Amino acid sequence: VARLVADPMKDYAASIVVETRPGASGRVAVEAVRAAAPDGSVLLLAPLGFLTLFPHVYKTLRYEPRDFTPVSTVASFPTLLTVGPKVPREAKTLAEFITWCRANPTQATYGTAGAGSTLHFIGAMLGRTARFEYLHVPYQGRAALQDLVKGEIASAIMPLGSSLGLVQSGELRALATTGPRRSAFLPDVPTMAEAGYPSLEDLTWFGFFVPAKTPADIVERLNGSIQAALRTDEVKAGMARQFVEIDAIPMADFNRLLASESDRWKAIVQATEFTPTD
Repeated sequence: VARLVADPMKDYAASIVVETRPGASGRVAVEAVRAAAPDGSVLLLAPLGFLTLFPHVYKTLRYEPRDFTPVSTVASFPTLLTVGPKVPREAKTLAEFITWCRANPTQATYGTAGAGSTLHFIGAMLGRTARFEYLHVPYQGRAALQDLVKGEIASAIMPLGSSLGLVQSGELRALATTGPRRSAFLPDVPTMAEAGYPSLEDLTWFGFFVPAKTPADIVERLNGSIQAALRTDEVKAGMARQFVEIDAIPMADFNRLLASESDRWKAIVQATEFTPTD
């Protein structure tokens, strides 16, 4: 997504270098941008969770939300709950899957891309809300889907784009998405709200940030360049290929979104009695 949006931003900078900094669930990249000069030369593209979720699941962070200035959201995508061969094909809906889980509590498992992730908490809240034991099995990356296909676990809660190919091939069955509306990529799959669980509505948002104290005129110019890039056919087509939707909101709304999402995730983490980790 970063390269896709950066390419048309020639009006902001003649050359934009995209650098991936893996490690510590993305915190390495966040810390690098925090330490950068506030002159608009270093940007961060990241899921909003680094500001809205991480402060509630990690005991210690080397940054605070106030260390960054939000510039623009760029994209969002829902999470998808899928089941594999471990679950009988008669379980065609989320309600039927939950009934199966209640009848088979030792097999009611869900895999995600890691403990303390939004995916983890969506599953935890589903179990809590629907009142059944739903055992979390954390993996790295997309490994949960490999075990799901093999029947090692019953279900997975993963980003829609990660699971879509396996759903389209028939190896996995999609039961619900967490978006506010049905996904254009899986129009026959109901939302969590349609399935009776509106509190599980969730989108993973990606946004651009700069270090705090970056001058307002630079932030505004950067926002304008990003908005223009998002309107290009090249970016629209590229986003569709990655199964994400362009989702840009005004800067003032971005600040409100960050605040409301932080409050929401704080309540969820507390409700699930998750113990913050190092």
